[in-house]
Amino acid sequence: MPDLLNGPKIHFTSKEEGETSLMPIPRNKTMARSAGNPRKTQAHKSLSRDICRRLKELRGERGWSLDALSKASGVSRSMLSQIERYQANRTVVVMFRIAKAFDMSLGQFVETPGATSGLAIIRTSERAYHYHSDKYCQIRTLSPLHLEKDVEFYEVTLQPKGALRSSPHFQGTREFLTVQNGSVRVESAGDAEDLEPGDSASYRADVRHAIVNIGRNAAKLFLVDIYC
Repeated sequence: MPDLLNGPKIHFTSKEEGETSLMPIPRNKTMARSAGNPRKTQAHKSLSRDICRRLKELRGERGWSLDALSKASGVSRSMLSQIERYQANRTVVVMFRIAKAFDMSLGQFVETPGATSGLAIIRTSERAYHYHSDKYCQIRTLSPLHLEKDVEFYEVTLQPKGALRSSPHFQGTREFLTVQNGSVRVESAGDAEDLEPGDSASYRADVRHAIVNIGRNAAKLFLVDIYC
């Protein structure tokens, strides 16, 4: 990310009617809540089992005991054992530490061995990627949930009077926004600009920032977060 210890990056809290608030998730929180959704696909379950097997295989290739891997990664022996037996929910922090112990990126660590396709498809019908939805704001993540995230890609729909207000993200974070439909105002610290369809903006996201629908119709935009 490179600072994956700060991920995943955001969660949502209730605000005044018409507003959605985003805040950084504390470091010990799990990956996006949707990962535990009972509707998650069989593919996600298969991926989790592959990660468990991969951990055991990598440890075996290096001749490491659980104690040795625990010392190298900073992850407890009991947690490592539970992961290998598919009995623990893995946080992105834990997975990052394990990957670093094997001198791998998180993306390399979670790669499914023997995969036959390099394509990762996110279907619009996949509920696990419908990240947030309320009366005024709908957010769908367009980034694969299981991959290393130094970039996150979202589709955001704001209804009239809707606003997406964010607490500061992690130091150095920037957002890039493109408006597809509607009119919005982008606010970052003390700066603000109005955007129309086709307009784009980039701005600091390590300060308080917001996207506000200022039009009479729904606004759809694409949002990219880049973490340093």
